[in-house]
Amino acid sequence: MSSLEAIIRDPRFRDYLAILKGARNGFVYGVKIRFPHALLMAILFGRGDWSQRAKTIFKATKQHATNLAKFVTIYKTLLLIQRRANGGKEKSADSFFAGLIGGYLVFGDRTAINEQIVLYVCSRVVASFIPRAFPSPPHNPNGDVLIPARSVPPDSRIFSVFAAVSWGAVMWLFKYRPETLQPGMANSMQYLYRDSEAWNNLKTLLWHNK
Repeated sequence: MSSLEAIIRDPRFRDYLAILKGARNGFVYGVKIRFPHALLMAILFGRGDWSQRAKTIFKATKQHATNLAKFVTIYKTLLLIQRRANGGKEKSADSFFAGLIGGYLVFGDRTAINEQIVLYVCSRVVASFIPRAFPSPPHNPNGDVLIPARSVPPDSRIFSVFAAVSWGAVMWLFKYRPETLQPGMANSMQYLYRDSEAWNNLKTLLWHNK
């Protein structure tokens, strides 16, 4: 055990152990995010008996967790390779290329889980271009990794416009081009806006959807 502790604390192995811990954190985070969501969706909208629903929950959780673990592993490995190829210095484009390759290899295969993750990431990237409410403090990308960068909220007035345009666009798409929407989004909107147009009695009006 003492020899293992020595390896863990040895600076020579830090880069490799960071990749290992990144994979571990990716897997754990994927389980934490996907399992409650998959469980809730299985309870509310699942089909089949509970054995089938349990398999669906396990499959979705496993894919989300393993894909995050794979991505973190590839990303951190490529950063390390690029840094060593550049004499120990990291270039600003290194993270982009590492994410680009990792994203293609891990999330390039179109599945329901991957599509949800990619759309989530895309929405955050788009939202990052909204002007901030106040100037952000200087950020050192090579600083202490234990101190997270402070998130600066968007300017409230511009966010209002962004929200209005987003909702206007998605409602138009749902009405006239629903085939272009992600299935989960389309199903949710079907439940909210179209299923609410149909009922046969008091039960299907207030208690059951159909």
